[in-house]
Amino acid sequence: MARRHRGNDDDAQIDLTPMLDMSFILLIFFIVTTSFVKEAGIDVSRPSAKSAERKERGNILIAIRPSGEIWIDKRVVDVRAVRANVERLHAENPEGSVVILADKASQTGILVEVMDQVRLGGVQNVSIAADQNGGG
Repeated sequence: MARRHRGNDDDAQIDLTPMLDMSFILLIFFIVTTSFVKEAGIDVSRPSAKSAERKERGNILIAIRPSGEIWIDKRVVDVRAVRANVERLHAENPEGSVVILADKASQTGILVEVMDQVRLGGVQNVSIAADQNGGG
């Protein structure tokens, strides 16, 4: 009878080092290419509009409360400081646009002043947030 000789089981293991290296490279790639959304810092009651569209890449959010407070990046700012904040945030993300979350009870004059400061800050792509349900 012939005896069959089995090889060592140690040689049958798979080296996982290249797979782990590739996983870490992909993780670093996704972290670097992710754009982070800046939050305004408060919730506002937005007006509704039938023509409202969903905007995925609004990276700079500015909120206006009914009392006239302006919130950028989770802190209250004066209307005169909007331009400097927008310039700083726009320098961090040049492709980003500005979305203004104005409460439906806020004054239109403040909204116009904020939009003017945003445009003076170098951002021409300005949107005003509204709900899509269309009801009033």
